[in-house]
Amino acid sequence: MNRTAQITLMATYNQWMNRKVYDAAATLSDADLHADRRGFFGSIFGTLNHLALGDTVWLKRFSLLPANTGALAPLDSIAMPCDLKQLAFRDLDELTSRRVWLDQLIIEWANTLREPDLDQRLHYHNMRGVAADKPFFSLLLHFFNHQSHHRGQVTTLLTQAGVDVGDTDLLALID
Repeated sequence: MNRTAQITLMATYNQWMNRKVYDAAATLSDADLHADRRGFFGSIFGTLNHLALGDTVWLKRFSLLPANTGALAPLDSIAMPCDLKQLAFRDLDELTSRRVWLDQLIIEWANTLREPDLDQRLHYHNMRGVAADKPFFSLLLHFFNHQSHHRGQVTTLLTQAGVDVGDTDLLALID
Protein backbone atom coordinates (compact mmCIF):
# COMPACT_ATOMS: atom_id res chain seq x y z
CA MET A 1 0.00 0.00 0.00
CA ASN A 2 1.47 3.35 -0.97
CA ARG A 3 1.49 6.37 1.35
CA THR A 4 -1.51 8.10 -0.24
CA ALA A 5 -3.58 4.95 0.17
CA GLN A 6 -2.52 4.86 3.83
CA ILE A 7 -3.63 8.47 4.28
CA THR A 8 -6.98 7.71 2.64
CA LEU A 9 -7.41 4.72 4.95
CA MET A 10 -6.70 6.91 7.98
CA ALA A 11 -9.19 9.53 6.77
CA THR A 12 -11.83 6.82 6.41
CA TYR A 13 -10.99 5.41 9.85
CA ASN A 14 -11.20 8.92 11.31
CA GLN A 15 -14.72 9.39 9.92
CA TRP A 16 -15.84 5.91 11.00
CA MET A 17 -14.57 6.36 14.55
CA ASN A 18 -15.95 9.87 14.90
CA ARG A 19 -19.40 8.63 13.90
CA LYS A 20 -19.20 5.92 16.56
CA VAL A 21 -17.96 8.30 19.24
CA TYR A 22 -20.51 11.00 18.44
CA ASP A 23 -23.36 8.45 18.33
CA ALA A 24 -22.26 7.24 21.76
CA ALA A 25 -21.95 10.79 23.10
CA ALA A 26 -25.45 11.63 21.84
CA THR A 27 -26.90 9.09 24.30
CA LEU A 28 -25.72 11.21 27.25
CA SER A 29 -27.41 14.19 28.81
CA ASP A 30 -25.91 17.64 28.35
CA ALA A 31 -24.85 17.57 31.99
CA ASP A 32 -23.06 14.24 31.48
CA LEU A 33 -21.32 15.53 28.35
CA HIS A 34 -20.03 18.61 30.17
CA ALA A 35 -19.24 16.92 33.49
CA ASP A 36 -15.62 17.38 34.51
CA ARG A 37 -14.23 13.86 34.22
CA ARG A 38 -10.65 14.97 34.84
CA GLY A 39 -9.61 14.35 31.24
CA PHE A 40 -7.01 16.49 29.48
CA PHE A 41 -9.83 18.76 28.34
CA GLY A 42 -12.08 18.17 31.32
CA SER A 43 -15.20 16.71 29.81
CA ILE A 44 -16.27 14.52 26.93
CA PHE A 45 -17.57 17.64 25.20
CA GLY A 46 -14.33 19.52 25.89
CA THR A 47 -12.25 16.73 24.37
CA LEU A 48 -14.45 16.44 21.26
CA ASN A 49 -14.31 20.24 20.95
CA HIS A 50 -10.50 20.13 21.17
CA LEU A 51 -10.33 17.59 18.35
CA ALA A 52 -12.48 19.73 16.05
CA LEU A 53 -10.35 22.80 16.78
CA GLY A 54 -7.08 20.88 16.39
CA ASP A 55 -8.20 19.44 13.06
CA THR A 56 -9.15 22.93 11.90
CA VAL A 57 -5.72 24.30 12.83
CA TRP A 58 -3.86 21.52 11.01
CA LEU A 59 -6.07 21.60 7.92
CA LYS A 60 -5.65 25.37 7.63
CA ARG A 61 -1.88 24.85 7.87
CA PHE A 62 -2.01 22.07 5.26
CA SER A 63 -3.90 24.41 2.91
CA LEU A 64 -0.72 26.53 2.71
CA LEU A 65 1.20 23.83 0.84
CA PRO A 66 2.13 24.77 -2.74
CA ALA A 67 0.55 21.59 -4.13
CA ASN A 68 -2.79 22.36 -2.45
CA THR A 69 -5.54 21.51 -4.94
CA GLY A 70 -8.05 23.88 -3.39
CA ALA A 71 -9.86 21.01 -1.67
CA LEU A 72 -9.34 22.80 1.65
CA ALA A 73 -10.69 26.14 0.38
CA PRO A 74 -13.95 25.71 2.35
CA LEU A 75 -11.85 26.36 5.49
CA ASP A 76 -11.12 29.91 4.30
CA SER A 77 -14.34 31.13 5.89
CA ILE A 78 -13.48 29.63 9.28
CA ALA A 79 -11.25 31.59 11.64
CA MET A 80 -8.05 30.01 12.90
CA PRO A 81 -8.69 28.97 16.52
CA CYS A 82 -6.51 30.87 18.98
CA ASP A 83 -6.87 28.45 21.87
CA LEU A 84 -7.37 24.69 21.60
CA LYS A 85 -9.22 24.64 24.93
CA GLN A 86 -11.81 27.29 24.04
CA LEU A 87 -15.35 25.94 23.82
CA ALA A 88 -16.19 26.99 20.28
CA PHE A 89 -19.54 25.20 19.92
CA ARG A 90 -22.83 25.81 21.77
CA ASP A 91 -23.90 22.20 22.03
CA LEU A 92 -23.36 18.68 20.74
CA ASP A 93 -25.58 19.25 17.69
CA GLU A 94 -23.45 22.19 16.54
CA LEU A 95 -20.23 20.30 17.28
CA THR A 96 -21.53 17.20 15.48
CA SER A 97 -22.37 19.26 12.39
CA ARG A 98 -18.84 20.66 12.31
CA ARG A 99 -17.35 17.19 12.87
CA VAL A 100 -19.34 15.62 10.03
CA TRP A 101 -18.34 18.50 7.74
CA LEU A 102 -14.66 18.27 8.74
CA ASP A 103 -14.55 14.50 8.28
CA GLN A 104 -16.02 14.73 4.78
CA LEU A 105 -13.57 17.52 3.94
CA ILE A 106 -10.65 15.41 5.20
CA ILE A 107 -11.71 12.46 3.03
CA GLU A 108 -12.20 14.59 -0.08
CA TRP A 109 -8.86 16.33 0.49
CA ALA A 110 -7.04 13.05 1.20
CA ASN A 111 -8.27 11.75 -2.14
CA THR A 112 -6.52 14.66 -3.92
CA LEU A 113 -3.09 13.92 -2.42
CA ARG A 114 -0.43 12.43 -4.67
CA GLU A 115 2.81 10.73 -3.65
CA PRO A 116 5.08 13.69 -4.58
CA ASP A 117 2.89 16.00 -2.44
CA LEU A 118 3.86 13.99 0.63
CA ASP A 119 7.55 14.83 0.16
CA GLN A 120 6.99 18.57 0.66
CA ARG A 121 7.93 20.49 3.76
CA LEU A 122 5.39 22.62 5.54
CA HIS A 123 6.41 26.02 6.88
CA TYR A 124 4.01 27.17 9.59
CA HIS A 125 3.80 28.78 13.02
CA ASN A 126 2.65 26.87 16.07
CA MET A 127 -0.03 28.20 18.45
CA ARG A 128 2.62 30.21 20.33
CA GLY A 129 3.85 31.82 17.10
CA VAL A 130 7.06 29.80 16.84
CA ALA A 131 8.09 29.09 13.25
CA ALA A 132 8.40 25.46 12.19
CA ASP A 133 9.46 23.61 9.06
CA LYS A 134 8.60 19.90 8.99
CA PRO A 135 8.01 17.10 6.48
CA PHE A 136 4.37 17.08 5.36
CA PHE A 137 3.98 13.29 5.47
CA SER A 138 5.21 13.21 9.07
CA LEU A 139 2.76 15.97 9.96
CA LEU A 140 -0.05 13.94 8.40
CA LEU A 141 0.94 11.02 10.63
CA HIS A 142 0.81 13.38 13.61
CA PHE A 143 -2.60 14.70 12.48
CA PHE A 144 -4.18 11.24 12.46
CA ASN A 145 -2.29 10.08 15.56
CA HIS A 146 -3.53 13.14 17.48
CA GLN A 147 -7.10 12.24 16.57
CA SER A 148 -6.64 8.62 17.68
CA HIS A 149 -4.98 9.69 20.93
CA HIS A 150 -7.78 12.00 22.02
CA ARG A 151 -10.54 9.75 20.70
CA GLY A 152 -9.03 7.05 22.92
CA GLN A 153 -9.43 9.42 25.85
CA VAL A 154 -13.05 10.08 24.84
CA THR A 155 -13.83 6.36 24.59
CA THR A 156 -12.44 5.93 28.11
CA LEU A 157 -14.56 8.82 29.40
CA LEU A 158 -17.62 7.41 27.63
CA THR A 159 -16.97 3.97 29.12
CA GLN A 160 -16.71 5.54 32.57
CA ALA A 161 -20.08 7.22 31.87
CA GLY A 162 -21.56 3.80 31.07
CA VAL A 163 -21.54 4.04 27.26
CA ASP A 164 -19.82 1.40 25.12
CA VAL A 165 -18.46 2.69 21.81
CA GLY A 166 -17.85 -0.80 20.45
CA ASP A 167 -14.95 -1.87 18.25
CA THR A 168 -12.39 0.88 17.78
CA ASP A 169 -9.63 -0.99 15.94
CA LEU A 170 -8.33 0.22 12.60
CA LEU A 171 -8.07 -3.49 11.81
CA ALA A 172 -11.86 -3.48 11.22
CA LEU A 173 -11.30 -1.39 8.06
CA ILE A 174 -8.32 -3.28 6.64
CA ASP A 175 -9.13 -5.88 3.97
